[in-house]
Amino acid sequence: MTKKTKTVLIIMGAVIAILAAVIIVMALRGKKDTPAQTPEEPEKRSTLITEDNADEVLEEMGNREYVEPGYYNVRMNTEWHYKTGDAESEDSYVANSDMNTNDVYFDVVLAEDESQVLYKSPIIPVGKDINNIKLDKKLDAGTHECVMIYHLVDDKQETLSTLRVTLNIIVEK
Repeated sequence: MTKKTKTVLIIMGAVIAILAAVIIVMALRGKKDTPAQTPEEPEKRSTLITEDNADEVLEEMGNREYVEPGYYNVRMNTEWHYKTGDAESEDSYVANSDMNTNDVYFDVVLAEDESQVLYKSPIIPVGKDINNIKLDKKLDAGTHECVMIYHLVDDKQETLSTLRVTLNIIVEK
């Protein structure tokens, strides 16, 4: 693991820990009754957390109403390499740490067009990991900026919360 990857993982872990603390504080304040989302309301989406906007996102989350408990300690590498666009990666790694409380699954999408789903993971139980991931969609050679969208799920596999993390996929040929 490179020094840059370790640094990114540490920063992301710290951001997630802060987010978890905000969620716990909000939970202790008590859940407010809110009306169910109607079909006319726009779909609520999570914010992509980067090093540049982490403080702003944390402040915004502190001002939101209560959300369901659930946090995720990110353990992954943020750059996956592929020899060809349809090969298995030799360095992709995503873990659901023993520190986490919920199972998780994720989708990898292209940053410029999130309708382009490159990979749909299985449910990853707490304490398990997956690696050497083969994408569901073949990619051309080059560097592809992507977003990994984590879904923290309950025992019924219903999403409690989501988390978005940037990811680069590099295809050699």
